[in-house]
Amino acid sequence: MDEKYLTYLKQNRKKIGLSIVILIFLVALGIFIFSTMESNIPPKSSNNTVYVAGDGSGNFTCDGIDDQVEINQALEYVAKNPQFSTVHLKGPNTYVISDSILIGNNTILEGDDTAVVKLQDNANWPVGKPMITQMGSDGVYGVTIKGFEIDGNHDKNEDRQRGQGYYNMIKFLDAKNVDVNDMYMHDGHGDGLRVERGSNITYYDNKVYKLGHDGLFAIDCLNVEAWNNRITCRTNSGLRVWNSNHVKFHDNVIDSFYHWSAGGSGIQIEKTTGIVNDVEVYNNTINNTYGPGIWLIGYGETYPEEEAQNVHIYKNTLYNTGTNPSIDWVGGVVTSGFYDTLIERNVFDGVYHAAIVQIYPPSSEDTDNSVDLSPQGTGYKTIVRNNIIIDTQKRKKDPDGTGYAVINYLPETHSVVLENNCLYNNTGGNYKNASSTTDIYANPLFVNHNKHDYHLKSNSPCIGAGYVPSNSSKELDENENKINIGRYD
Repeated sequence: MDEKYLTYLKQNRKKIGLSIVILIFLVALGIFIFSTMESNIPPKSSNNTVYVAGDGSGNFTCDGIDDQVEINQALEYVAKNPQFSTVHLKGPNTYVISDSILIGNNTILEGDDTAVVKLQDNANWPVGKPMITQMGSDGVYGVTIKGFEIDGNHDKNEDRQRGQGYYNMIKFLDAKNVDVNDMYMHDGHGDGLRVERGSNITYYDNKVYKLGHDGLFAIDCLNVEAWNNRITCRTNSGLRVWNSNHVKFHDNVIDSFYHWSAGGSGIQIEKTTGIVNDVEVYNNTINNTYGPGIWLIGYGETYPEEEAQNVHIYKNTLYNTGTNPSIDWVGGVVTSGFYDTLIERNVFDGVYHAAIVQIYPPSSEDTDNSVDLSPQGTGYKTIVRNNIIIDTQKRKKDPDGTGYAVINYLPETHSVVLENNCLYNNTGGNYKNASSTTDIYANPLFVNHNKHDYHLKSNSPCIGAGYVPSNSSKELDENENKINIGRYD
């Protein structure tokens, strides 16, 4: 070994020793700090999940008071550590929140079906403050919420009105790629999921019961799809879009409970300033709604035809819709202000007022200031094709002159074209301000009408009797080159 180096070591051994001691101390301190942090955060795992529980079995533990604190700590940790993606709420446990849960980008908030997020009693939150929302004010993207229960605790917060913006369960602004599925949302004051200025919104396999506004409400959104939801309305609609486009609502079951405060329409399509020309509503079963089964309404300043056009409503079943005794704009499909709406291959059974009604409310009935809901243009057209309409009932408010299959109260600005429908046993008659030369008038012969099985018996007059448009070759029977009237092939 070099003599100079040995001399250096001898002369500086105290300094070197001290440096080694300091180094060892710093390493030990780092290990201690890291291990302390690790006791409060999850270890790295193959499923990239942070767990929240109420029994100490999770990475964060809630005690039933202000549980949003620990849930938000978990969500913040995931937001800051991209190797993690998911916060999981373990059940059985009720997580009582006194403030909003805040979720970041590219995050999954999931839970066991026995995990419940519940609004605290007497929350006293200001209007517009939601139960679950985004962390930042500049938008959110890549969010999935699934699997657990949200209890809006309506009855212990009755100082707030339903439908006025209080306690929305999930609300996002400027949101992209939002997925809400397999949730149970119930007893709320506001919306289940509300998205404003969003895109790529999916909402499916949810159970929604007695909310204070809409189950899903998308405003100024693009690419919205909702399917396989089971919704019981209380105050407003099951599914609703406003100034939103590229929308698909399908395979949902929507109803309402009968009460003076019960809900509005099953599905609502609304247009004022945006473009609404690509909307499909199909394969839904809508029954016993307080308001219309499906409500299309365009109003406000005059707009070009292409901005409110081509809504397609097909292969739905609607029965006993429009039970509200206090309003006159009830029915199966209630429409105004839309061009070239196509309503085809649906079954309407026992709806109140009429299966298809062109009418609009006199003014907005849920705001202090009256809003003119009349369409300002002309030439609005609805095509009614290959539908079965039976047993239409008179509406409960001002029943005289109602109970028809089809009614047009707006003949100066709206028209209806009827092609190859089957009309039978409608209380008031078949048409008011409408006519057809191709409709048939016969019992459609359902497999089991009493059990709402609307498949056709083999001897039904509706088999092969439908109108065949030039673009419907994919639906044609290869042998008979015909289409059935009604929902089922």
